[in-house]
Amino acid sequence: MSYEVVSNWFEEEFTNLDPLLQKLHLFGGELSGNVEISYGRGVSGLIGKRLARKMKLPSQGIHDLVVSIKHSESGLHWDRKFNNNTTVESLFVPVGNKKNGFWIETTGPLKMKLTVDIIDNGWFWRCLNVSAFGLPIPLCLIPKCKAYKLIKDEKYIFSVSFSYPFLGNLVSYSGKLNAKYYEYQD
Repeated sequence: MSYEVVSNWFEEEFTNLDPLLQKLHLFGGELSGNVEISYGRGVSGLIGKRLARKMKLPSQGIHDLVVSIKHSESGLHWDRKFNNNTTVESLFVPVGNKKNGFWIETTGPLKMKLTVDIIDNGWFWRCLNVSAFGLPIPLCLIPKCKAYKLIKDEKYIFSVSFSYPFLGNLVSYSGKLNAKYYEYQD
């Protein structure tokens, strides 16, 4: 079954996404492969490891990752499983549309208000604000996040990184994953 929650949010700009990203966000799918996790050095590494624990990321190095993407009328469901062990669940709920709206990502007690920029047919998240346990956190106090997904040579390429000014990289993870696209879902 196809859900138009993503295409409705993007409206006419949905066709600017790579056709395989469009398919993934209409029908869902499963991504699998290796992901590389790295932490900063010194103080930034200590902060990065603490942030990674809250995000349920494994230790630095190469790890197996399986991501299940499902859609419903309420939003996008992303379940990330590292090393066939720890699962990190996120729900992305659309509000409005690309011109005047945003997405709300909920992962545990953390909520992020996000928008999307389409660059070279890829999906680039941009954080608008963050709250934890319902309390707003000023953007200047949270790590800067860069996150994107795109398709190259029919592989799903993604990167998520967190950094602080003057400290540099805290934690990042990225990979080139194989995609299995669902044609129908329950």
